[in-house]
Amino acid sequence: MGRHLPTLNEWSDFAGLRQIWDERLPDVLRRANRSDFYRGRFGTDPATLTTRTLAGLPLTRKDDLRACYPFGMVAVPRRELISYHESSGTSPGQTTASFHTEADWSEMVERFGRGRQRLTDTDTVLVRVPYAMVTIAHQVHAAAREARSMVVPADARSTAMTYPRVLGLLRDVRVTVAAALPTEPLLWAACARMLDESPREFAPDLRTLILTGEPLSPARRSRIQELWGCDATVSYGNSECGSNLAGECPEGVLHLWADRYLPEILDPRTGSTSEEGRGRLLLTTLVREAMPLVRYDTGDAVELSYDDCACGWALPRIRVLGRWEQGVTVEGRLVFVAEVEEAVYRLPAELGVLFWRATEDKGSLRVLVEAEATTADRVTACLTDLLTEQLGVQAAVTVVAPGTLVDRAELVRESHIAKPRYLSTSAAGAAGLLYPPPAGGAATTAARVPRHGAPFPRR
Repeated sequence: MGRHLPTLNEWSDFAGLRQIWDERLPDVLRRANRSDFYRGRFGTDPATLTTRTLAGLPLTRKDDLRACYPFGMVAVPRRELISYHESSGTSPGQTTASFHTEADWSEMVERFGRGRQRLTDTDTVLVRVPYAMVTIAHQVHAAAREARSMVVPADARSTAMTYPRVLGLLRDVRVTVAAALPTEPLLWAACARMLDESPREFAPDLRTLILTGEPLSPARRSRIQELWGCDATVSYGNSECGSNLAGECPEGVLHLWADRYLPEILDPRTGSTSEEGRGRLLLTTLVREAMPLVRYDTGDAVELSYDDCACGWALPRIRVLGRWEQGVTVEGRLVFVAEVEEAVYRLPAELGVLFWRATEDKGSLRVLVEAEATTADRVTACLTDLLTEQLGVQAAVTVVAPGTLVDRAELVRESHIAKPRYLSTSAAGAAGLLYPPPAGGAATTAARVPRHGAPFPRR
């Protein structure tokens, strides 16, 4: 990158962290001014920019990125760009672009390696997040290659990578680390149960799950760890800002990488910002080359604090609650997904609850939970009490039969995906130009999985 990158032992307290911010902010503004979007936007001398004057600059919003599509936010010559990405929430006509240079990728991989997952050359890393336009799969893949781990690219969006196949890979290639959305290990566990095996029987070598892409409450993490008999660590990020924004220290606390991102907390009701508290997360990128962002509104609801941590890292603690616009107001209180989830997964494990949904209905919270009929009364009473205790609101809990929210039969189905055959001994065999099966053929079938064995034959 041609400039020094801070290391975790380089500053010893939060005053030292703020000094890093003040030293880097002028360069951030100078680099941002090279893009079409930021050029002339701030009307200030970059040399005068400090943490005290930053709040006077305008926000950058997702709509700004969309309006600048594709190259309006780029601050380097086109020849220096090596990859293009988009956020997972991109909708048609509203693309959110994200570009990177070689130096940006080198920094991203180094930053990911700070987390407590600590990949090694003895690890086999299954990457079960989308490999398409979002950055996280590529970042985990690159970090694993950097550590000389063996990578298993089990793309989460590929119809060829069914749940039985994932379970087979976990066992057959002796996966030790798996990166996935937090929902995935719950789906794997449900699939394993459909195959009459416990999750751990499918993953005897699994030591760590790297969970990313969704808010994750402490209770859901604990439930996942119980199901799989391994550690689970959290990585928080987004594509626009350069993927991994926060990682866990050795104490299991999620810290924002605040030597690479300067955070602010926005109160959407007043428009005011503060250094810490609860609100929408704003970020200014401190080292990014291709697409520097200044006061970018991530849209994420977070809680940020500068409490000391036993790990010794002088980095703010962060708790991710969900997307701000997806919060619902119940009895005057704004409720986020991570808060409801915390109550659901605090239910005793023996009740077997894995899946739930919740909606706001005329100012009240209605929660659907899958559970067996024999435990329905206990689930209803216990979860109602937990939601009232944690959120201070009344909730209507309804227990539905397993399979209502997540179709168990679909979990064990195997897709028929084949490359086109242009030359064949029969007319039917030469079909399939666009990859689906020939007209009239079945799209899916029950997975060929022995009731008490590996999903795929041993070789």
